Amino acid sequence: MAVKVLIVDDSGFFRRRLSDILGADERIEIVGAASNGQEGVDMACKLRPDVITMDYEMPVLDGISAVRQIMQTCPTAVLMFSSLTHEGARITLDALEAGAVDYLPKNFEDISRNPQKVRQLLCDKVMEISRSNRGGLSRRVRSTRPPSPVVPGGLTGRLRAPTPTTASVRSRLVTVQPPEAAASAATAAPGRVKRKAYKLVAIGTSTGGPVALQQVLTGLPASFPAPIVLIQHMPGTFTRAFAERLDKLCKIEVREAADGDLLRPGLALLAPGGKQMLIDARGQVRILQGDERLNYKPSVDVTFGSAAKVYQDRVLAVVLTGMGSDGREGARLLKQAGSQVWAQDEASCVIYGMPMAVAKAGLADRICSLNDIGPALVEACI
Repeated sequence: MAVKVLIVDDSGFFRRRLSDILGADERIEIVGAASNGQEGVDMACKLRPDVITMDYEMPVLDGISAVRQIMQTCPTAVLMFSSLTHEGARITLDALEAGAVDYLPKNFEDISRNPQKVRQLLCDKVMEISRSNRGGLSRRVRSTRPPSPVVPGGLTGRLRAPTPTTASVRSRLVTVQPPEAAASAATAAPGRVKRKAYKLVAIGTSTGGPVALQQVLTGLPASFPAPIVLIQHMPGTFTRAFAERLDKLCKIEVREAADGDLLRPGLALLAPGGKQMLIDARGQVRILQGDERLNYKPSVDVTFGSAAKVYQDRVLAVVLTGMGSDGREGARLLKQAGSQVWAQDEASCVIYGMPMAVAKAGLADRICSLNDIGPALVEACI
């Protein structure tokens, strides 16, 4: 069955261009096109598309407000179009917080000069987010206050879910069985969080990650004792804005990593987009261009692998929502060194790809709901 797509954009030219590109793919059916945000909301509720492409600057109702209304009335996977600028990054992060699943530059030439590659990327992105977890989208909306109040710098805040008690965290965490039984969380049993003097907490994620990371990190106290590294698939123009946003919302310090930064308690370093982040034996991060053949820059596998080499069994790694399998091989190296690996559960993921790859490979010591990961990190490290 074809994936049904609704296009929402005030530019007639862009609506036609998107319709031509997407409509040429036999996997996709264009069910409607709206010229402003309010029309997009109305058509979304009437047509029930699988995916909505959304501009952010439109008359009557802007794209972010339209996303909020759609998520409240008929949660749908939204692909946001944005500019690859610092301001565009801030707007896109607002859209993701409002409920959008993923984003692409509106100027396709910012991605590639190859028209065929652009078509393939756009169609594949639509197909990928059509498989997003609508239940996860609904839960994200219920944990967000619309509209969010403005915090310093013009960024929007996010309602933090009530912190679960230690007992409730333990009851919802599951201990994964050995590899032959680890493919399904149904085989898992409740377990206690393993305390250890971790030298590093490493968190990797992709699609759905900005909101997931925000939820996890805002639950950590300023006194959190372990250094943290964050690997989020994101363009280089976005990571600085994302780090600034997290820093304003969190009790811990968050910033975009720079070459030579020292790991220390209470600090989370976000890998710069378009580069690789490694850990060296002196407890510093190294920022490199990395191998051009790698699909992801930054790559969770690269950072996890370097952490395994330096800290052996003293790493607590977490793999959150995201497409693909980045993080699986890095998790394998961490497990071989004796470290702990947790994976987000399917029910709370927007895209159950990366955590599924880790769980199916038998590498996850814990399967955790997103709501429980922050409190569980506190329990494991403090």
